[in-house]
Amino acid sequence: MTLATASATGLTPKRTYRFLAIAEAVTWTLLIVAMVAKYAFQVDALVPIAGPIHGFVFLAYGAMQLVVGRNQRWAAGTVLLGIATAVVPYATIPWERRLERRGALEGAWRTEATDDPRDASALDRAFRWGIAHPVLLVAIALVLVAAAFAALLTAGPPDEWFA
Repeated sequence: MTLATASATGLTPKRTYRFLAIAEAVTWTLLIVAMVAKYAFQVDALVPIAGPIHGFVFLAYGAMQLVVGRNQRWAAGTVLLGIATAVVPYATIPWERRLERRGALEGAWRTEATDDPRDASALDRAFRWGIAHPVLLVAIALVLVAAAFAALLTAGPPDEWFA
């Protein structure tokens, strides 16, 4: 599967970004409902389900920030602010809308080098290779997200990290 094929089927930076921004908001809802059930109704069974789902989507959203941000040539501050929006419930949606209004999500995946000097960097060459091999890139990203997820699960719940 080449990226040209993927783009023709709608896998664009904008659609990828929107999908994960909405997924992050949906998983916030799951987590909030689970927490209300736990603390208001003493139903503990939902947090161990909703928490990991939300955590995994949170990490995927962060990884997507790095990929789309690199593709769109965003400043590091824009990428970091995008990652920070996942910490605040539902902030990913207005952030995605803001990027959309600014035109920051427009365009296709950058699979070919241009005369832009940034395209000559090793990081950009590796990025273009990954974008040209989306199945492999997604597999690598999933392995990295899963590794981070496993490390965080081993560390325990965030409220216990500094106790």
